[in-house]
Amino acid sequence: MGMAAAESRFHVLAVDDNVIDRKLIERLLKTSSYQVTTVDSGSKALEFLGLHEDDESNSDSPSILRNNHHQELEVNLIITDYCMPGMTGYDLLKKIKESSSLKNIPVVIMSSENDPLRIGRCLKEGAEEFFLKPVRPSDLKRLRPHMMKAVSKDQEQEKHEDEEDDEEGIKSQKHQQQQQQQQEQVEHYQQQSSPRPSGNSKRKAMEESLSPDRTRPRYSDIAAVV
Repeated sequence: MGMAAAESRFHVLAVDDNVIDRKLIERLLKTSSYQVTTVDSGSKALEFLGLHEDDESNSDSPSILRNNHHQELEVNLIITDYCMPGMTGYDLLKKIKESSSLKNIPVVIMSSENDPLRIGRCLKEGAEEFFLKPVRPSDLKRLRPHMMKAVSKDQEQEKHEDEEDDEEGIKSQKHQQQQQQQQEQVEHYQQQSSPRPSGNSKRKAMEESLSPDRTRPRYSDIAAVV
């Protein structure tokens, strides 16, 4: 997939338990031409991403707001509120960064409180940005470089994996060739070292083949005529 095509399909997962804030961030993201999926809790965000938290599930809470089109899309960025019941935005960030399959997804934290300790802790844990609410359109302009960087990183990783597969194939082919050469050498050695008839044996065989008893007819039963 080319960079331009990837950019046109950027998909953002927005997480906020406040319905008004959730609708606001969804509208801002769509205005910026992003495709958006919204959820109201960290546990539902993990479920959407394929990580299930059984202890955080709640059958009384509303279901994830997504459709089949969204399910087919790769998530290119997660933007989440910090203060949420059950699982905070910081907890969600940690779980994303601890996952081998999700750790490259950029995560942005939102909060209505300008707390330096909170901001520093999130950035140290791997958050790309920390936005103060209400989020403004100018804030969203800072999202695209992070998504572009993530796409480039994924492409480099795929290229590296392909190169590793090629190297493994070459190694396997060389190993098979070495085994074949060794087998051929063993067979050649066996042929060279197989017992051969000695000179005496050859001579004896020739004498037996030329023996008068074998080459001349017998007349023992015929009377000699004088």
